[in-house]
Amino acid sequence: MVLEEGKLWHHKEIHELKVDDYDLVLIPGGFAPDYLRIDDTTLQFVADMYRAGKWVAAICHGPQVLISTDARKGTDIVRGRRVTCYRAVVDDIINAGGGFTDAGVVTDGNVITGRCPDDLPQFCLAMIEALERPVDAQQKRGT
Repeated sequence: MVLEEGKLWHHKEIHELKVDDYDLVLIPGGFAPDYLRIDDTTLQFVADMYRAGKWVAAICHGPQVLISTDARKGTDIVRGRRVTCYRAVVDDIINAGGGFTDAGVVTDGNVITGRCPDDLPQFCLAMIEALERPVDAQQKRGT
């Protein structure tokens, strides 16, 4: 998507998003995941991005959305993967079949997770590095 000069962002509603227009979806932390994880359109977009082999990233409480996507959309974004998250979400990750790893950032296949705001430099760098290369066929598990 090309934006006009001087415009750094463009607002779209979730129902307007098309997987083909994006290379990565980022689920933020904080309280946002509480709202995002109950929105079926959000879960479907995350599942579609994952199944298309695009990058799926979440930090802090964000992996809660990935857990709900697994449960309601039949993906394995968390199940069977190494994942990191904020410490309040660790039990949820384990109960969802994920392997919690206490690290600033974890990349497993086409899924990137970050632990907490203190780890934002590592997390952002992991996303930038991921966007510099396509998801390789061996990394994709969503298809």
